[in-house]
Amino acid sequence: MKRREFLSCAAAAALPAGRKYASDRVKLGPMQVEVSRLAMGTGTNGIGGSSNQTRKLGLGGLADLLKAGCEQGVTFWDAADQYGTHPHLRQALKSVPREKVAILSKTRASTEKEMRVDLERFRRELGTDYIDILLLHSVGGGDWPERNKGAMAVIAEAREKGIVKTHGISCHTVETLKTAARTPWVQVVLARINFAGVAMDTDPQTAVWALRELKAAGKGVIGMKILGVGRLRSRVDEALQYALSLDSVDCFTIGSESRAELADLLKRING
Repeated sequence: MKRREFLSCAAAAALPAGRKYASDRVKLGPMQVEVSRLAMGTGTNGIGGSSNQTRKLGLGGLADLLKAGCEQGVTFWDAADQYGTHPHLRQALKSVPREKVAILSKTRASTEKEMRVDLERFRRELGTDYIDILLLHSVGGGDWPERNKGAMAVIAEAREKGIVKTHGISCHTVETLKTAARTPWVQVVLARINFAGVAMDTDPQTAVWALRELKAAGKGVIGMKILGVGRLRSRVDEALQYALSLDSVDCFTIGSESRAELADLLKRING
């Protein structure tokens, strides 16, 4: 064995078993959509068509931040109509090849008519023919499949046409999570989870059990509120270690608000 090959093997052997990195490639849910383990969140306190990211960074600033993440292997972009971030992703796509990134967006539509309008508008605002992951946003209660069946039918049709690669819901109650586990239409779930129970729907232990039910049912699980909407920033390492330790979470989204925050986050995850 050559010296260079020996050193390479030795370095690999020195890495902790099962080590996880922000740029790891993860196959999500039954459709096996490929994403990076870390998603670039764009909606910290996102409501009413704006978010911390859009207000602080503007169109060009957020687009540049998304591109900076891509350059470091973070190729999963988490957007939503509610955040008003579709134009920012479109701007970033002017210099990032579309096939290099996975785009997630979320809709508040519940009827067939609303969903058809949203689907066309989303693609126009994003400047893309397809959306990798489309979620019903802020779903609550246990009867949500009945309340959203019109939108669900349109999204399923869009998946069959290749307009959407995979679909699911953004959960906001434990009852929602439990219903999602037994609902075949759900392929991916975005769920709140952190070690402290901050900005969550229930305590962490109960949430983990619900997430394990989702995984057992073959669903892809994306964690959110990992830093408790910023309220756990004084305990970042603890929060990240907890999220990375969960076998019930495939990947997670965190919204950096500057290049410095992104660099620090990547250093902590990868370090």
